[in-house]
Amino acid sequence: MPAMKSNALGPLGQLVATPTALLAVTAEEVQQALERHVMGDWGELDEEGKKANDEALQSGERLLSAYRTASGTKFWIITEADRSSTNVELHISGFMLSLQKC
Repeated sequence: MPAMKSNALGPLGQLVATPTALLAVTAEEVQQALERHVMGDWGELDEEGKKANDEALQSGERLLSAYRTASGTKFWIITEADRSSTNVELHISGFMLSLQKC
């Protein structure tokens, strides 16, 4: 695996995943998504979401990225505003939409 050139986010804090995410997303898929997330590759977010994350890097707010497994399951990586933890979660439409607005 190639070394990362830089880490756009700084520390990710404690890495955690929901039980459903652990069942649906392989360790390799999580690792690849985390590598993208720390480099500022926000995955499948729309332009507004990507812009919000880019601004959150400067202001220290929550960061949210969206990716898909090889089988097409959407999952999220969320780094908390204080960078104390990064969560891997499955996509749940209404719930995740409310998190994006927080």
